[in-house]
Amino acid sequence: MKNKLRREKIAAREALSAGERQAKSEEIARHIAALPEFQAARTVMLYRGIKGEVRLDHLTCLAPEKRYAYPLCRDGGEMLALIPEDETAFKPGPFGIPEPDSSRSEEAEPEEIDLVICPCTSFDDAGRRLGMGGGYYDRFLPRCNRAHVIAAAFACQRAEELPEEPHDVRMELVVTEEGVF
Repeated sequence: MKNKLRREKIAAREALSAGERQAKSEEIARHIAALPEFQAARTVMLYRGIKGEVRLDHLTCLAPEKRYAYPLCRDGGEMLALIPEDETAFKPGPFGIPEPDSSRSEEAEPEEIDLVICPCTSFDDAGRRLGMGGGYYDRFLPRCNRAHVIAAAFACQRAEELPEEPHDVRMELVVTEEGVF
C-alpha cells in the first residue's frame, strides 16, 4: 500500500509543470517563513529538492541570517545534519540528492536544531508523512529533542489517510502552497 501511494503522489507532483512547481515552492517558502516556529529558530534543517520535490532555496533568501543544515545520508541508514560553508560545498549523494561535502561543512548536533523541514511523497491531516522508504528521517528525528518538525509538500500530495508504523514520526505541521495543515 505504501509503495502504491508513493507512486501515485510522486506522479501527482511530477504532473505539475516546472513553472507551477517553482511558483508553488516559493509560496510554500513564504508560508514557512511566516511560521512562529521558523521565526524563532536559529538553526534550521532543510533539504535540497530533487525531481518534483518542493524546492526550499527561496526560504534561505527570505532569512539569510539563520544557520541552515542539510542531511548527509550514510551507510546503515544513518543521517547527519551538516552546515555547508557556502553554496559550492555540495556534491551529489548516493541517491542523486545534493549533499553537503563533509570536508567543507560543520556538523550540527541534533539537539541544537530548532526546526526540521522534511520532504515527503505524501501526507495526511493527522500529520502522517510518507517519505521515500529509507527511514532516514524516522531514525534521525527522535534525536532532535528540541526541534519542531514539519513537512513541505504540494497540496496534490495530500492523502485521505496514510498507513502508520510504530517507528514513523508524525509532523507537527505540513506546509503546502494552500496553507498550513
